[in-house]
Amino acid sequence: MELLSGPNSCLRGSIILLLAIGTCSALKLTAPSPTIHGIKGQPLTLPIYYDVNASASGVQIIWLLERPPAPPACLLTSFNHTFLPDLEFQHKFTMHPPNASLLINSLHMSDEGNYTVKVNIQGETTMSATQKIEVTVHVPVSQPIIHSEPSYGAVEKVGNLTFRCRAMKGTRVRYQWLKNGSPLPSSSTYSFSRDNSTFTIARVMKSDIGNYSCLASNYISEMESESIVPTIYYGPYGLRVISDKGLKVGEVFTIANGESVRFDCSADSNPPNTCAWIQRGNNSTEIINYGPHFKLLSERVSQKTVDYYLCRAFNNITGKGEETQFTVIITPLDAAKLSQMTSTLSPLAAITGVSLFVILSICFIFVWRKYRLHRAIQWKLQPRRPSTEYRRTPIYSGHEDAINDFGIYEFVSLPDSSAPHRVITPSSNSLQVQDINGTIYEVIQFVPEQIQNDPQP
Repeated sequence: MELLSGPNSCLRGSIILLLAIGTCSALKLTAPSPTIHGIKGQPLTLPIYYDVNASASGVQIIWLLERPPAPPACLLTSFNHTFLPDLEFQHKFTMHPPNASLLINSLHMSDEGNYTVKVNIQGETTMSATQKIEVTVHVPVSQPIIHSEPSYGAVEKVGNLTFRCRAMKGTRVRYQWLKNGSPLPSSSTYSFSRDNSTFTIARVMKSDIGNYSCLASNYISEMESESIVPTIYYGPYGLRVISDKGLKVGEVFTIANGESVRFDCSADSNPPNTCAWIQRGNNSTEIINYGPHFKLLSERVSQKTVDYYLCRAFNNITGKGEETQFTVIITPLDAAKLSQMTSTLSPLAAITGVSLFVILSICFIFVWRKYRLHRAIQWKLQPRRPSTEYRRTPIYSGHEDAINDFGIYEFVSLPDSSAPHRVITPSSNSLQVQDINGTIYEVIQFVPEQIQNDPQP
């Protein structure tokens, strides 16, 4: 075991084995990937696997690190599970037998390079194989910062916009640009820097408005920036005039006599337009109002004239303007107009009408029952007898409030032919009474006005 002793035993053993041991294709080393990415300050394992024959009498493993232009450095040597690390790296690298995996305890940027492992197995024949793994060390990216130039924006078809993105931390950072959360579409007006951290829009358009962000990433992490919306000045486009009343056909507004109408002038523009309302008539032009709204008062409409108006919009930043002409015709309110206005009643008006009808019906029923109007009407319609035929009789009431008992009482006797009866006949000296047997009906009629008018007997 002299081969494994001494400070330079790893290098001497590697040279002697390379010279003395031949190779055999029966031994195969496997690794999950030819390149492994690690994080600075974190441990990293380089997994190497191979098959061991039970008849093998010796297994030797050697790990080397190549960092050009420096010569290869021997990290450690293992022989039959006995480790001999290089004194320079004895606290940094360890192994996990029976496989040949190498553990790097804590990664530093200086640990980047090509790691080579050589495995020698001695048995009836000696087999040897090597495997190389590239190790890269990364720093996670921080959230990138994005800004646009110029910050105040650009004018459509005139100015340019440049977007810049930068992550303060991270190694081997890649940048990707997003618009409204999706990868930036290709365009002939876009140009990018070599590392893709900057892109420029030459001659901005209205369609370039959106939410822009950038995605910074490397092999171990990614972060997206906050989105920004660049300012692009454009317009005016699509100028039009609308009104809250009247009928519009093309550029002609037909308005009923006496209506007060408000006109609105709008267009797609950034910043908003300044609007001027102009009236043309009798070979003259007059500015009658400024602003996006114009109200034609009923006093003016009642003149029954046909007027021509202009709405002129102007963008102070782009220096562009647009105007549209419309005509106002005053007509009397005919039956067709009235039908159209009736058909356009809102559902709220219909609901209000039904509600009022129900309330009035309930009030009428209440009054009808409270004051017994049906009895009063029936009495009014019944033929009247002369007041002299009635004889005032005392009124008897079974309760203190006898107001409801006022009236004229009539007793009608209906004789019964099958039974004897008495009849009272007047004579000079006495009354002759004849028996009767009949049914008495009480008829009550409320005639407070007669009671008040008839004199006391």
